[in-house]
Amino acid sequence: MTGPDTRHTHLAALRQRIEACTECSLCHTRARVVPGAGNATARVFFIGEAPGRKEDESGLPFVGAAGRVLDELLAGVGLTRSEVFITSILKCRPPDNRDPLPEEVAACLPYLAAQVELIRPRLIATLGRHALAIFRTGVTIGEIHGQPFRDNDYTILPLYHPAAAIYNRRLRPVLADDFAKIPDFL
Repeated sequence: MTGPDTRHTHLAALRQRIEACTECSLCHTRARVVPGAGNATARVFFIGEAPGRKEDESGLPFVGAAGRVLDELLAGVGLTRSEVFITSILKCRPPDNRDPLPEEVAACLPYLAAQVELIRPRLIATLGRHALAIFRTGVTIGEIHGQPFRDNDYTILPLYHPAAAIYNRRLRPVLADDFAKIPDFL
């Protein structure tokens, strides 16, 4: 079994590979790569869609307004960023925050899979429809948010993206209720 120090070392090496990536055209438009951040032995692994402008500037995931909502939701279930791992499907910002293109997703998926394999979380929480689509197609986030399902060795908890609670305030309590299920898996 791989110990925490080994996981941290492998995660750091993976981060370097991600930062050097030129597999898709986003490498030409990014300011910084956003590989993800958090605990190498996290029990909860959050996956978003792609970095936004603030993330592209800082190189860190979820640092803008949606990140503040995420931090509040984490605190509501007794967790901090230092206890979880947060990343996105894409590791580079798409121009004008457009949706990820299939070839961009295909280029980044091996990195995401490697991160999951190294960290081996108890729970993967998908944030929004794009992250959900990695594990389940043919359903909407509105249909299955808060309803965990199994995918191979992992439990997946589909959640609305924190940005949805900014644009639609009625989703905030729904998102908080769905987040309240996270401690059940820990």
